[in-house]
Parts: sequence; structure tokens; C-alpha cells
Amino acid sequence: MSGIPSSPVSIQTSSQSVPSTPSWFGEVVVISRYLQKHKVLNKINGQVRFARKRFGRYEVIDFLAVLFGYAISGERTLEEFYQRLQPFAVPFMALFERDRLPSHSALSRFLTALTQEPVEALRTLFRDDLLARPLTPDKQTGGLVDRVGNTWMVFDIDGTREAARQRALPQGEDFPPAFRRLDDVCAPGYRGRKRGEVVRTRTTVSQAHSYQWLGSFGNRGNGRYREELRKGISAIGRYLATHQLSPERTLLRLDGQYGNGAVLSDVAGFAFVTRGKDYHLLDHPSISARLHLPPDQIQQRPESQMERSLYDCPEIPVGPEGTPCRVVVATHPAGKKKSPIGVTRAGVVYELFFTNLPQHAFTARDVVELYLHRGAFEPILSDEDIEQDPDRWCSHSAWGQECWHVISQWTWNLRLELGHQIKPQPLRTTEFAPALPPPSPHSAPASGYAPPEVGSAWKAGRFAGQDFALQPDGTLRCPADQKLTPHEHRREADGSLRIVYGASIRSCRPCPKREQCQWLGSNTSKPRQVSVLLHSLRVGPAPLLWRDWTRREHRHACIQLVRHQHLDVRLLPPSASPPTTDAILSRAQRAHSRLSWAEQLARNARTETSGQVAITLFGIPAGFATSLGFAAA
Repeated sequence: MSGIPSSPVSIQTSSQSVPSTPSWFGEVVVISRYLQKHKVLNKINGQVRFARKRFGRYEVIDFLAVLFGYAISGERTLEEFYQRLQPFAVPFMALFERDRLPSHSALSRFLTALTQEPVEALRTLFRDDLLARPLTPDKQTGGLVDRVGNTWMVFDIDGTREAARQRALPQGEDFPPAFRRLDDVCAPGYRGRKRGEVVRTRTTVSQAHSYQWLGSFGNRGNGRYREELRKGISAIGRYLATHQLSPERTLLRLDGQYGNGAVLSDVAGFAFVTRGKDYHLLDHPSISARLHLPPDQIQQRPESQMERSLYDCPEIPVGPEGTPCRVVVATHPAGKKKSPIGVTRAGVVYELFFTNLPQHAFTARDVVELYLHRGAFEPILSDEDIEQDPDRWCSHSAWGQECWHVISQWTWNLRLELGHQIKPQPLRTTEFAPALPPPSPHSAPASGYAPPEVGSAWKAGRFAGQDFALQPDGTLRCPADQKLTPHEHRREADGSLRIVYGASIRSCRPCPKREQCQWLGSNTSKPRQVSVLLHSLRVGPAPLLWRDWTRREHRHACIQLVRHQHLDVRLLPPSASPPTTDAILSRAQRAHSRLSWAEQLARNARTETSGQVAITLFGIPAGFATSLGFAAA
């Protein structure tokens, strides 16, 4: 010992090493006990099985325990995690009823050797555990209430990319071919704002109201978006069946990469909202004609000065099969820089939104707002990156990386579930869109317009309005193949808009079909006029209501529960010393016979002779401790 007696503060030092307990160790204690309580660890031992050479005494549960701890810790790398864990390796593994901690190299070999079967079994167990218990005792799941009172369950399906930076290597005939460690998990692809040479894409599925993860499906490069979409929809189907929810009242908010007609068959049976990328639909006659009429609504985000003019076009055939789809076209003037989204034509930027939501329950502005609100999914991914960083490279093999993603999402869901027990709160209700005002005869309807209707015939034997076809250039074409152009807009008493089209007198006077067309016969000096009516759309007047929980509060309640509390970890000596007599081997043990699954699992199991670990947690509420089976200090 040494001291500084002249100082007003007494400072002493010691050469004895006493490592501090990691701040995240208490959370590992809580989550591991929760997994034991619901027999998740036993299910992993019985359902997730994988055997390979050089496994030694370790089993799958030993490596998954390390990944659970790594996800909970938030350490930047596995190397740093092992450095902090090494002094507490024995109590850490004892939490999972195991004996020895696998080395970093053993974990790396395990993840590299993983195959599809055990990872899919782990993913199935992850979903089963998610569906085994409701998030709250009252089994509430949130929802979106539309303008006619129907409740929709909303799910977000999106892709996130991780770019990998690799060192440049010299090339030439004098050098052997280069082998990259990330070739199995990455490929060239779209990198977005991230720096790197190759990327890996994973499609994530989230419940938008509870913020629970339902799955993660990764692939090299830009991924296989349709295959991943089908897997995501399968996970959503299981969630709906478990909670007895109707697929017809389920809304999928999809990323723009799914915005083509070929995907519509994959989401059949569900409602969807996605950004479209089939810009050739702008040349469809119905859409082209609608774009020459007044817009249905004007949409503007509170944080942006850009206004979008919205045109609602129902029953547009989309895709190779011509599936009817509701297409909302949003336009705004082009700026000096090229717009990153949409297509620019004649100084106007056009954006497409595909949906099959009913017009009587959602206006065009509601559809666009629902898609843009999908941006709230980005903060969830940001939280995930900050707390767990699931896109970091844990393995250079595809299935090893997938295993890490499953464990990371599992940890997220467990934190949410425990947070609801620590800090129970009711659902909050947000007015997503206000109620529609009553129609006014002097202003455009707040709900938008129904499809345009041409005025009917006023006299038998004369050409009716239906004989004048609306053209893609915004004009009408008469039976004599002459053009009628709009020259008057008139607001009607019921709020509808009447657009009056007129022909040229030079076309009408010599027309051979004048007798069938004119109001007063051949003696009139006026050209033919036809009205196009835009009736106000009949939409429910109620507001859109969004019901969910706070995004971070429950999860942070679990993270902060014991992170700043004192933690006492002690290794007690074994109650009885092991017998000194020589062990008697069986003939199978002496012959090194093949071991069964149970015998392999028992090799690293913690025994009574290993000694007891005493852990004291402070700051745990009494009710929460009782629910986990913790004894009071």
C-alpha cells in the first residue's frame, strides 16, 4: 500500500486487480432469468441442433448465450465484449446453466460453419416465443382507425443495407487471385449514403404499433426482394392467426423497391401502400386525362414547404396481369437540382403511390401521408443501430450473420416485453388526420373528387355526353373526330365541379353529323358544348386515429433498470468436495463411442460441484422481482 498523507484527500492504491462489473451485466441477469422462466433455453437445446467437427465440449446454447450477451451489452466489437466479460466468464455462463465460456475463435468457427437448418429452427423458435405471450395483459396491439370506424393493423416491411469497406489489393499477373472474407455475405449493390465497396441487404418486418420485430431476412448485394417479401408476409400471417386478426384489415407499408406491378400478386389478400416505380403508367389514357383536370387535394408536410398536388386514379390496371390498383399521382414543380425520387417531365416531378385502400375510408392525402409516415420506421432502425448495431459483422458466413440478426431482434423484443412489465402504460391515441369539414359550395371538397363523368343526353336521338371521350391530352373527342377544349370551370351547389368543353364553330358548321349533335338543329349558330362533372368523393367524415405505445420508453425502462445500480457478484465454494475415488468409465466412454444429443449437451453443463454463484441486484421493484422468481436480499 502507498498513500499521500499531505493531501486533504486520502488516496490509496493497490496492486491487486479487482475488475469492475460491466454495467450491462445486470440486464443479462434479468433477461437470462426471464428466458429460463419461460423455458426458452430448454427449447433451444431441444429444437436448435447442429453438429460439426472440432466442436469440443460446446453446444449450440453455449454460443447463443455469448450472442445474447453481446446483443445486450452494446459493446462495439466482439473483441471488446470478450475483454469485459472475461473476468466474469464463470457467473455469466452459470446464468445459462453452462460451465465454460467458448473462446472468441470457437465462436467464430461456429458461426462460419452454421447451415440453414439450425438458423431456420432458431428463427422459428424466435417467432414462437414472440407469439407465446401477449405484450400486455389486456392483449392490446394498437391499430389505425379509418374514417368509417374500421381498425387496421399496420406492418412495416423495409430493407436496410450495410456497406463493407475492403482494403484495396494490388492486381496483376504476378499476384494470385484475391479472396475476400466477405464474398459469402456481400456483393456489389446500391450503397445509399454509406461508404463501402460491397453491401449486404436485410429485409426487416416490424409491427408498427408495438414496435416488435417479426423477422429479418438477409441476402448479398441488393438482396432478393420478392423472396424476402414472401417470408415477411408468412411471418405476418402467423402473427395475425395467433392474435385472431383479419388479413383483410391488415395494412402493409412497403418500401419503394416493392413498387412494381409484379409484386401485387405477392401481397394478395392484404391492403398495402407503397411508392410506385412503374412510371410508364403516367402514359395510361385514364391517368393522362386525369392529370389535365383539377387535383383532388393538396398535400404539404409540416416540416417542408413543398406542396404536392394529388390526383386519385382508381381501377388502373397495373403489372403484367393487369391487376386493378388505386394509383395516386403526386406532382410538384421541379427544382434546380434533380429530384432523387420520381420522374421529371416538362419541369414537373411526378411521384406514384400504389394502394388498394378503399376510397370511402381513405382520401388520396391519407394514402400519401400513410406512406410518408413509414419514415417513422427509420428512427426505429436508428435506435436499433445505436443500442445493438445488428448490421455489424459478427461472421463472414451468410448463416452466421443471419443467426446474429435473429438474436439481436430477439433481444429487442425481450426488452420491450420486460419494459411493459416494469412500466405498464395504456395505449396512446394520436389524431393522424383531422376530420373532414362539411362540403362548401364555394370551395373544393376536402375529400377530393370521384372519377369524372360526362354529362348525359338531354334529348332522344341526339349524341349523349358518353359519346364524347375524354382524351389523354385533356380534351374531348366528338363522334365526328373533332376536338372540344375546356373553357369554363363552374362550382355547383353540392360542391361538385363542372368543366364545360366547347367545340370550334368552324368544325361544327360543315359537320355531316350536325343534326344529331346540335341542341336546336341545323339553324343554330353555336358550337356544341359538353360538361364534365367532378362530384365530391363520399368519404367518412371521422378523423384517422393512430393507436400505439411510445417508441423508446418501455425498451429504455428495461435497459436503465439496473445499468446504473450496484451489482454484487460472488463465487461461493462448492458445498461438497468432489469424490477423490477414481472415476469408473463405461465401455462406451473408453471406446469413445458416438455421443447422443443429451450426452453432448451434458459435457459443458454446470454441475453442483462447480460451486454456486451469488448475484445481488439492487434497484429491482418488488413486484417485478417476484414475477421473475428473484429472492429478496
